[in-house]
Amino acid sequence: MRLTIDGLSKFYGNFQALIDVDLEIGEDEFVCLLGPSGCGKTTLLRVIAGLEGYEAGSLRFGDRDLATIGAQDRGFGIVFQSYSLFPHLTVAQNVGYGLKVRKIPASKAATRVRDLLGMVHLDQYADRYPWQLSGGQQQRVAIARALAVEPVLLLLDEPLSALDARVRAELRVEIRDMQRRLGIPTIMVTHDQEEALTMADKVVCMNAGRIEQIGSPEEIYSRPATRFVADFVGSSTLLSVPEAEQLGVEGAGNTGDRLFALRPEDVSVRLDPAGPGRIRTITFLGSVNRVEIEIAGILLLAETGRLSGLAEGKSVSVEIDPAAGFWVRP
Repeated sequence: MRLTIDGLSKFYGNFQALIDVDLEIGEDEFVCLLGPSGCGKTTLLRVIAGLEGYEAGSLRFGDRDLATIGAQDRGFGIVFQSYSLFPHLTVAQNVGYGLKVRKIPASKAATRVRDLLGMVHLDQYADRYPWQLSGGQQQRVAIARALAVEPVLLLLDEPLSALDARVRAELRVEIRDMQRRLGIPTIMVTHDQEEALTMADKVVCMNAGRIEQIGSPEEIYSRPATRFVADFVGSSTLLSVPEAEQLGVEGAGNTGDRLFALRPEDVSVRLDPAGPGRIRTITFLGSVNRVEIEIAGILLLAETGRLSGLAEGKSVSVEIDPAAGFWVRP
């Protein structure tokens, strides 16, 4: 079944948190709602879950109108950032809680719990309590609990944001692999662009209550539609038409008030005492250096490897890949 959202609007008093949202989630898609704090992504997730109402539009799952179905009857699994585990219950009891509420026979529930704990690599921790686990392990328990009731849709609200970088990277892979194996349509809220680009089949970029762009990770990164997307997902140099013409971008005069966005990896840098550019700043990023260059009054971002002699204040020549860059709406 597919989740279909048409013209959804949500108000808090006079403030409109969601503005005419249109979105469709496929039967086994992993979709990330990506955007900064306050953009409406968590509100949208809560509306889908049935934890918030809405004032206009429609929300359907398959042939069911969700406006007539309460949160507890939608059959969705929800995982929050805060884990929300019961501290007085063991890991196994936490995972099996929903099965107990639904009066699933004890033997069947025990088998389901055992299988899920194996799936999230916690089968040795069944008798421990949440306070005896690390943050990453607690989040695994929360995910297993959400999956225990065999949800038709899985909703994840920034599930990895409270974890350290290494654990976050591990759980990204585990969650994505698990979702593929189970084939459950999944919606995850995140403000982390790397998380969205590495996990999602489809990324939904949101800003100020609106959807700015929907596309695959490659489309969102390589062909952003708006200034916001080009600036929020990855790093870009955004050039006006006159600036683009000054750097020799072809066709700049036919684009109206659009902006030319250029990724740093599409700009090559060469140390050149007679070069027109001057290095303003250098940021070490491990395998590459992010270099800010001033050239003809324009600030340009570029990336380069470990270039000998690279230093702030040095003169450089730059070369822009003629096939790179994209025009975006302001």
